[in-house]
Amino acid sequence: MQVHTGEGAEKTPQQEEEARRAFIAELWRRFETLQEWAVSHWPDQQHPLSSADFVETRKEILSLRSPAGSLNQPSQNNEAEPEQGGAQYVDVTPAPWP
Repeated sequence: MQVHTGEGAEKTPQQEEEARRAFIAELWRRFETLQEWAVSHWPDQQHPLSSADFVETRKEILSLRSPAGSLNQPSQNNEAEPEQGGAQYVDVTPAPWP
């Protein structure tokens, strides 16, 4: 699957969402193929790879399905980046349920 990002007519929000979903589906397919290859070709047979070694990557890919905002929109917070003197760490862990 080829996703072209050339300059052309503006896409509607629906077209952008369809393109994003197609990209994520292709990324997932390629990741699954890479994972299968990595498990079968891992050279250290004493410590073999398994699908459990790829859990965090799966989470990251799946998180693309429901982004917090539009991929084209910059973050709405106007806080400084770490290199500009902003916070190095921002706690985003939700408070426990009452």
